[in-house]
Amino acid sequence: MKSNLLLMNFSVDKENNKIKVSREFAAPVSKVWAAWTESQLLDQWWAPKPWQSKTKVMDFREGGYWLYAMVGPDGTEIWGRSDYKSILHLKKFTGQDAFCDENGKIDLKLPSPTWNVEFKPGSGTTFVGVEISFNESSDVEKYMEMGFKEGFTAALENLDNLLNAD
Repeated sequence: MKSNLLLMNFSVDKENNKIKVSREFAAPVSKVWAAWTESQLLDQWWAPKPWQSKTKVMDFREGGYWLYAMVGPDGTEIWGRSDYKSILHLKKFTGQDAFCDENGKIDLKLPSPTWNVEFKPGSGTTFVGVEISFNESSDVEKYMEMGFKEGFTAALENLDNLLNAD
C-alpha cells in the first residue's frame, strides 16, 4: 500500500486547547509501537529532515523519560524531554513533553503539553492517534507558530519510510 493512500488527519481545537493527529501506517502494531518506544528506531524518524534525532537517555516505563536532541545540519541542538506517565503495552502511552537543556532541565517559558498516543490495529495497518493537550490556547498557538504541523507531518513521513524499508 502506498503511503499517499493512507489516512492522515491533523486538527487544531483551540477551544479545548488540543492538537489531534491521526495517521495510518502499513505495518503491524508491534512494529509501529517499537518505532515509538525504542530509541534506536525513534532516532531514525523523529526529527524532520535534514534534522536528525539523537537520544541521550531512554527509559520507556511509567515514571521513566526520554531525553533527546534534534540536531540541525549546522550542529544546532534543540533538546526535548518526555516523561512517561502511563503505558499500556502495544495500546497506548501518555507523557508530559517539554523543551529542556542537554541535562533535562525543563524550559518553563515554552509549552509543556501532555501527549496521549494510541495504537489500533487495522486490516494490515496500524492507526496511531495522537492527542496533545495544552494548558492554554496561547500554548497551542505557540506550538503552531514554531512549525509543529509541518515538522510533525514530515517526521511521520519519515516513520512511514522507516516502516516500509524492510
